[in-house]
Amino acid sequence: MDTFGLKIIASDKIFYEGRCRNLIIPAPDGQKGILPNHENMVIAVSVGIARLELEEGKWSEVAVGTGFAEIVNNRVTLLVDTAERPEDIDIRRAEEQRERAEERMRQKQSIQEYYHTQASLARAMNRLKLAQNKKWNL
Repeated sequence: MDTFGLKIIASDKIFYEGRCRNLIIPAPDGQKGILPNHENMVIAVSVGIARLELEEGKWSEVAVGTGFAEIVNNRVTLLVDTAERPEDIDIRRAEEQRERAEERMRQKQSIQEYYHTQASLARAMNRLKLAQNKKWNL
């Protein structure tokens, strides 16, 4: 099977750069799969878990924040706010972040504060989902 070039750029670093066989990313309207020689396009990325098949049958999961994916000439650039491996996630810290966001959701807020809190809660829940899935899949 062919591969394509993949570059994952988070706001603070280049998270991954190399070849990939298959990429599944979270989008606002569901999961999107990208295979080699995919049509050129730009896809919005939602907070969620991206799955990468770097070698045949070997999948990796990455917690990603919002952003977009650009597919051009068999190269994919995934530009996201955050990208974290399961082993890099501090479960206790993510739990605390979730609890703070849930408490803020219960308080009266402006529309802008509400959406900001909602995004923070989504990121925390995504981190916990990925970290806890990996803990059970050992």
